[in-house]
Amino acid sequence: MEEIGIVKSTTGAFAKVSVPRKSVCEGCTAGTCKPDEQSMEIDAVNKAGAKAGQKVRVVIKSYTYLKGSILVYGIPAIALIAGAVLGKEIFSHQFKNIDPDILSAIFGFGLFLIAFLGIKIWSLTAEKKTETKPVIEEIINE
Repeated sequence: MEEIGIVKSTTGAFAKVSVPRKSVCEGCTAGTCKPDEQSMEIDAVNKAGAKAGQKVRVVIKSYTYLKGSILVYGIPAIALIAGAVLGKEIFSHQFKNIDPDILSAIFGFGLFLIAFLGIKIWSLTAEKKTETKPVIEEIINE
């Protein structure tokens, strides 16, 4: 995935790049971007040595994008389904005086929330790794 943006500032080997906001950004909870009205700010590895004000091409590895999508959408969905099944099929035998559908909802949403907390903790540690960050590949001269 490639984006064209303008470098706002640089700090060591990293740069803050402002790129146009896309419609797919609306529901994202990854927290790596800071959305604005018309653009968002991305922290990227400054491989090209760009300076503030320059127009650059930022590349996000497809593996990183796919992994992020699976984490943000897939894991919570699986946790919701697994919790619902566990609540209804296993825990309904231990809590006989509670409706199995209510247990299913409680355990489903419980695991759903735990999955989101786990993803948030993981994203805080992954945020510090340079291999998961976008990379400024080139400076675009106009």
